[in-house]
Amino acid sequence: MQKQLIEMGESKFVPLAFLLVCSVLQRVWSHGDQPLSKVAVHKATVSLLDLAYIKASPAVLGLQGQTAEWITLEYSSPIPSIDDWIGVFSPANFSASTCPKENRRVYPPLLCSAPIKYQYANYSSPLYKVTGKGLLKLQLINQRSDFSFALFSGGLSNPKLVAVSNKVAFANPNAPVYPRLALGKSWNEMTVTWTSGYGISDAEPFVQWGPKGRDHMHSPAETLTFTRDSLCGAPARTVGWRDPGYIHTSHLKDLWPNRIYEYKIGHKLNNATYIWGGNYQFRAPPFPGQKSLQRVVIFGDMGKEEVDGSNEYNNFQHGSINTTQQLIQDLENIDLVFHIGDICYANGYLSQWDQFTAQVEPIASDVPYMIGSGNHERDWPGTGSFYENMDSGGECGVLAQTMFYTPASNRAKLWYSIDYGMFRFCIADTEHDWREGTEQYKFIEHCLASVDRQKQPWLIFLAHRVLGYSSCICYAEEGSFAEPMGRESLQKLWQKYKVDIAIYGHVHNYERTCPIYQNICTNEEKHHYKGTLNGTIHIVAGGGGASLSTFTSLKTKWSIFKDYDYGFVKLSAFDHSNLLFEYKKSRDGKVYDSFKVSRDYRDILACTMDSCPSITMAS
Repeated sequence: MQKQLIEMGESKFVPLAFLLVCSVLQRVWSHGDQPLSKVAVHKATVSLLDLAYIKASPAVLGLQGQTAEWITLEYSSPIPSIDDWIGVFSPANFSASTCPKENRRVYPPLLCSAPIKYQYANYSSPLYKVTGKGLLKLQLINQRSDFSFALFSGGLSNPKLVAVSNKVAFANPNAPVYPRLALGKSWNEMTVTWTSGYGISDAEPFVQWGPKGRDHMHSPAETLTFTRDSLCGAPARTVGWRDPGYIHTSHLKDLWPNRIYEYKIGHKLNNATYIWGGNYQFRAPPFPGQKSLQRVVIFGDMGKEEVDGSNEYNNFQHGSINTTQQLIQDLENIDLVFHIGDICYANGYLSQWDQFTAQVEPIASDVPYMIGSGNHERDWPGTGSFYENMDSGGECGVLAQTMFYTPASNRAKLWYSIDYGMFRFCIADTEHDWREGTEQYKFIEHCLASVDRQKQPWLIFLAHRVLGYSSCICYAEEGSFAEPMGRESLQKLWQKYKVDIAIYGHVHNYERTCPIYQNICTNEEKHHYKGTLNGTIHIVAGGGGASLSTFTSLKTKWSIFKDYDYGFVKLSAFDHSNLLFEYKKSRDGKVYDSFKVSRDYRDILACTMDSCPSITMAS
């Protein structure tokens, strides 16, 4: 296509009907317009200029096995403007046929080969408008294909393609990349998932692993992929489609508790040569009930952000990098991570999933990174999601359940339980019906009822949408202060089985309630709870990175602490009687809210309102 464009010559205008066909005009709840929705590509034309150019260097990346590298763009235009911008395309040939209109939230004209991101030409060259020359540094990650860069004039409202760059590619675009750990279906199992460009007919995927300093073994990996037909609508099937490559998962079993294991992802090619990823290690999980220090970080709605400052689809996760960096800096003091929904906000733009897994690789390759399902992963009309909206952009759960492993019995229904030392975690899927009588309700009750609280005293409920309590203005306006029907269905279970803490995302701020049951605080303490809680403490921890949600001005008696900022929470179990809860801001990693729980097993056994069978004179 580049050759064809060059042959068009200077200032020859033709419609971009086959090149830039649509812009996304989509609004996301509590977020603004997507940046590229401002590009009026229905007015776009090809206007190649002989004196305009854009050059990218180096042309070959990853020569030393790097999975991310910075490139330099040098560009020039004879008629520079402050509105000139540069689009990043991958694959490099971004020509495509017209996209069908499949999504009523995506209006024509459509952009059939979505750029990964864009940046203004004067971003790092303030004299660009005067000199017509500029330099720009961008970070690229290995995404199984080559890249090209396009210089546009005319601003976002009237774009004209002025120049197209040379191609840039990684030395091995198929290399295994971005390993992410997850706990398996048994307490002594760890799974390793990664992405590559090798199908099972090209190479055998495996993990080489073993105890640190001892002999290593090979464990094979299963391989998954999907096609456009696996997705449910636009933009995932059209403008946002990008070949996902192959996703491999290996199950490392019979681990010794708390032992350090080394591992390495690899592929054996058909010619008997090996392709390797990097060297990593992890600590095996504790056995259920094990008394040891156990530290768990929980947050929702982090999303992803570009370290080079470029704009991208859904460019509203302004705290994402700060949260990621804080976790990386404190990784020695973290054993397990839960990201409870709204993972990367790809919303049907599949390239964003690769970029997210690259962003969290330093965390996910070292400690288990467990995910929950959110509206931006699952929701799509007519696909069985509880909410009939279009927040997933046509992904309908396929990306989340393929890119990350969870020990759910059915990947399409992302509810599951985790036994981690002294913790029992019950993870719900709020994008499927949780009401009494449903399959998920039965799972939730079984998860809460089946735990041995003498061995695992700390019972934690996790979900994406707020099923408990929130002072977000979005809920206050509905009068529910939570998802409608949430508490109605589940609070009797939380109370009956004495759930200690329930943690949610979805609302992009932080809030903590008192121990509460049926809208009434059951304990007046705020910072050091001793003995029986008599209710459940509800936490909103949706400030992982996406644009913040506003609190209502109404005063709620059950709300102890609110914070309109980015952050995450951390649970530290020291033994069977002492738990520390901390809320940390992403900006500095400091603790801004905390409480302790100190109690004995007999305090868990004690009856509270509606937690024991009714007693009558007859009994």
